[in-house]
Amino acid sequence: MRATQLLRRGIGAFVSAIVLCLGLSALTAQAADPIKVGFSLGLTGANAPNGGQLLLALEIWRDDVNAKGGLLGRPVELVYYDDQTNPSNEANLYTKMISVDKVDLLLGPYGTNQIAAALAVIAPHNLTTIGILGTAANSEVHYKNYFSMIPHGEKPKSG
Repeated sequence: MRATQLLRRGIGAFVSAIVLCLGLSALTAQAADPIKVGFSLGLTGANAPNGGQLLLALEIWRDDVNAKGGLLGRPVELVYYDDQTNPSNEANLYTKMISVDKVDLLLGPYGTNQIAAALAVIAPHNLTTIGILGTAANSEVHYKNYFSMIPHGEKPKSG
């Protein structure tokens, strides 16, 4: 199986499980209201090749889920921004997704330095996020609602 297919299926399964576990308020939301999944990724800068692949995988997942009726009967909408592979951009991007875009679930960002920078904004809002390819990104903050797609156990810095 190709890496893109594995990534798409892994992300899809993980996001679906988290959305269901979060118990997004399907009863209070209108059926037509989309579930907004927000994230930043490097579409430019050093992570651009990986960011482009990740975006493609998430778009394929979104289209597949929406073709099957969405999540909890609601369509999935992706809200994303290019962080230019620069950790100093994360605070503004995640603040915008939380305050302006009103996303329901946060992903990423992609990479340890970007995730660590974003957690400073995400944690005070008590929102759940799923880190994409970050190792030890939460080792300083210990944020309870952070989940890593590639966990390395209790001591991630030791390898």
